[in-house]
Amino acid sequence: MDASTPVIERPLEPRQAAIIVGASTGLGAGLARKLADVGYDLALFSRDLPRLQALADELRAGSDRKIFVYGHDVHDVEQVPTLLQEALRQLGRLDLFIYNAGIMYQQDPDRFQAEEDLETLQVNLLGAVAWIDPVAERFARAGHGHLVGVGSISGERGRRAIPAYSASKAGLHTYLEAMRNRLSRRGVTVTTLKPGQIQTAMLKKAEAVRGPISVERFSDLAWLAIRQKRQVAFIPPRWGLIALVIRNIPSFIFRRLNL
Repeated sequence: MDASTPVIERPLEPRQAAIIVGASTGLGAGLARKLADVGYDLALFSRDLPRLQALADELRAGSDRKIFVYGHDVHDVEQVPTLLQEALRQLGRLDLFIYNAGIMYQQDPDRFQAEEDLETLQVNLLGAVAWIDPVAERFARAGHGHLVGVGSISGERGRRAIPAYSASKAGLHTYLEAMRNRLSRRGVTVTTLKPGQIQTAMLKKAEAVRGPISVERFSDLAWLAIRQKRQVAFIPPRWGLIALVIRNIPSFIFRRLNL
């Protein structure tokens, strides 16, 4: 069975359920479509509630899938415990959690904006911590579950044009690795997805475009990594080799490159 093969319904087996934070557009919407296609019930979170509702209507069409939507800004970390409990109540179970919320401002090595950098760290890293911690605790108590965080190839080194974005993704990678080390002995899987360039609105902010793939291709590869319970998955896989090279370039050379 390949990554695009739908799950066959078995009436005696409960459906699996997933939460996606950052689901209204781009990679999050692609992942929602893929998970709905393979049989998951979903709780979707985004601050863009009208767009999220439109996505939910699309996913419900011609299906009896349970799709719940919640308006949520990841700055509001105090809301997370209440929202998580409400999603769990409506879903009835939780097998998979994906944190995808993320922002990136225009790449520009001559731009110094503390407000934008702090915003990037808040959304990409601190918002992830606010959600992943309580979900990890629940999974640890249950002795099963799968946590997924959407990182970036940009988190492999400090990029001159996007220092806060690079730092936020590097921080997320390390946080997820630490959670993997903590939770693996408790039957919980933690997967870090590290995409390269994907054809989303965020790509318009890149300094240079280098072989982007479609959201649909990303979603297929991400689902394959989830199914295989991969620890780290570069998407597409060629970025794994590129990352290996990037990580081993001496700093005095790397700082001279247009990366």
